[in-house]
Amino acid sequence: MNSFMRRPLFVLLAMFLPVLAGCTRHSKDEHYYLIATNINLPYWKAANAGFQKAAGQYGVSAEMRGTTTFDPQGEVAEFRTVVARKPAGILVSVASAELMGPEITAALGAGIPVITMDSDAPASGRLYFIGTNNLQAGRLGGQRVAAKLNGKGNVAFFSIPGQPNIDERLKGYKDALSHYPGIKIVDVFDMKGDSGLAMDQTRDYLSRTGANRVDAIVCLEAASGRDVAEAFRRANVKDRLLVAMDTDQTVLQGVKDGTIDSTISQKPFTMALVGLKALDDIHHYPLKPLAQDYSLNSFAPIPTFIDTGVSLIDKSNVDTMLNIGEDKAP
Repeated sequence: MNSFMRRPLFVLLAMFLPVLAGCTRHSKDEHYYLIATNINLPYWKAANAGFQKAAGQYGVSAEMRGTTTFDPQGEVAEFRTVVARKPAGILVSVASAELMGPEITAALGAGIPVITMDSDAPASGRLYFIGTNNLQAGRLGGQRVAAKLNGKGNVAFFSIPGQPNIDERLKGYKDALSHYPGIKIVDVFDMKGDSGLAMDQTRDYLSRTGANRVDAIVCLEAASGRDVAEAFRRANVKDRLLVAMDTDQTVLQGVKDGTIDSTISQKPFTMALVGLKALDDIHHYPLKPLAQDYSLNSFAPIPTFIDTGVSLIDKSNVDTMLNIGEDKAP
């Protein structure tokens, strides 16, 4: 073969070798896990859809594991089970930073990449966090409450104290409402991850009158919005404000029919999709050392925080959200 004939062959090889290399980089033997609590919620079903979407694109294996209730201890048990399998990477939403932090640190020490999503544990040494700026989410909701109450009224919150993302949202609300001396926070109710408790407590809030009247109720997490809205409907309440969290279809319908004033939208599908791709990149191009505080490194190969965005959904844009589904995800 003369040099003129070899040249086109070299050009073809140069074109196709990168493609072939890309095809062989991934394998179904690479297992990635997403771990959370309350995994039957629509929020986590959307996250799993994003996780599986990325796994399908890359040709790797992915599985969501966790508890069907808010159970931080159960989440730790699931995390330990997954770590024992020595996966390619773990994406975890932290229900309790106190409980999960040491587990993340140990997993990193064992050479397993761990990224947090949705709810963070910065002190654990996790590689980075992908999710909502929860402080900003709370401020956005707080501004809405202040505007709708015209700067005056009593507000109650449904919360799960100790869950990092929810604590951050509450702080954001408090920051926003602190500018309105006529607005008073009268209660922060620990619903313990049980929307039924929130529904029962709502009946009490709606029965209060006079100086004790609760003018606005805020749900800081996804589960309670639906049941609190149902309590509003049963009481035929039209003169109280309800602000929810996340975009469960039932919550969106509540916004559309006016029972819920508005809800704060996150992007769990995006968080998990980006999360698996980030873990895959670290698996194939390992960080050395893995267990290091990269947040203090000005030349770090990874970020500290990827903000996936937050928005307020009300009657002006709820129809757009109702028309968006997982089947339309790119």
